[in-house]
Amino acid sequence: MTDQEAILAQARSFMRSRVILTAADLDLFTRLDRRPAAAAEIASEGSLDERALTRVLDALVTFDLIEKQEGKYRVTRSGAFLSSDHPETVLPMVLHFAHVWNNWHHLTGTVRQGVNIRRHSIFDGDQELIQAFIGGMHVLGRSLAGEIAGAYDASRFRRLLDIGGGSGSYTIAFLRNNPGLRGVLFDQAPVAPMAEERLTADGVRDRVEIVCGDFHRDELPSGCDFALLSAIIHQNSPEENQDLYRKVHRALDPGGVLLIRDHIMDQSRTRPPAGALFALNMLVGTEGGDTYAFGEVREGLEAAGFREVRLVREGGRMDCLVEAVKGEGGAA
Repeated sequence: MTDQEAILAQARSFMRSRVILTAADLDLFTRLDRRPAAAAEIASEGSLDERALTRVLDALVTFDLIEKQEGKYRVTRSGAFLSSDHPETVLPMVLHFAHVWNNWHHLTGTVRQGVNIRRHSIFDGDQELIQAFIGGMHVLGRSLAGEIAGAYDASRFRRLLDIGGGSGSYTIAFLRNNPGLRGVLFDQAPVAPMAEERLTADGVRDRVEIVCGDFHRDELPSGCDFALLSAIIHQNSPEENQDLYRKVHRALDPGGVLLIRDHIMDQSRTRPPAGALFALNMLVGTEGGDTYAFGEVREGLEAAGFREVRLVREGGRMDCLVEAVKGEGGAA
């Protein structure tokens, strides 16, 4: 492949993505996972245009996500992960990507204006979007949470405060790795039923208190010696993070530890590469969110009263960890 061909391949990669997102929106993979069918049958069931649907299905065949035999389509082993029936389904995350797509459509205008004036927030009241987002975070967190909890020694702590904890992936992982640990999961009210379900399914519901609130507006629950901000600070502006760090400092027991999991950029802001791309996701999807360099995170934490701020894990897939200890006093 020539350099020109490689550039054009990158530029048109959105086509492949859009086909998968549309198929997920229409829940085609679940339908075909349950029973193989011809395009005419699926179109009739879903009030879809048969010709247009056939073109989508045929494209998915070339992606090896479904297969076509004698005019009938069925999911492949890989495509089954996009079915809602699969025990390790990635469908919620792909549905979240479909929402992200709509914000990315306005990147050019955002670069001109500095803000996406057509941004649609996940938490604008659309319960389906909230469920897709929380479900997507659970998909991402299934394996990574276990890896993080296994790599970070939390055995010295007695009570974890998981701030914006979603469905509880990281609470579950830390409790599994630390039998003496109990947890407080803090998130908005629409998320609570999803957290309740997941914590119960994983057998740790009796060790976790669910507290509903908004960390932008509300104070955080007290009485914990370990706090977690997992994939939170990139959603916020520097000012919002500063306010949040102060709330965490107030809530933690003396000597308590805050652990931040996120993309932590180098000073050039180009590494890790995934963090540079994710910064654009925050540009089009949030009012002031970004990915932050370690120096920026350390400065904000120290201003809030934390000390011994350390980058304890470097990574390339939002698996960097920053640790900070609650100091005496600090900004209120």
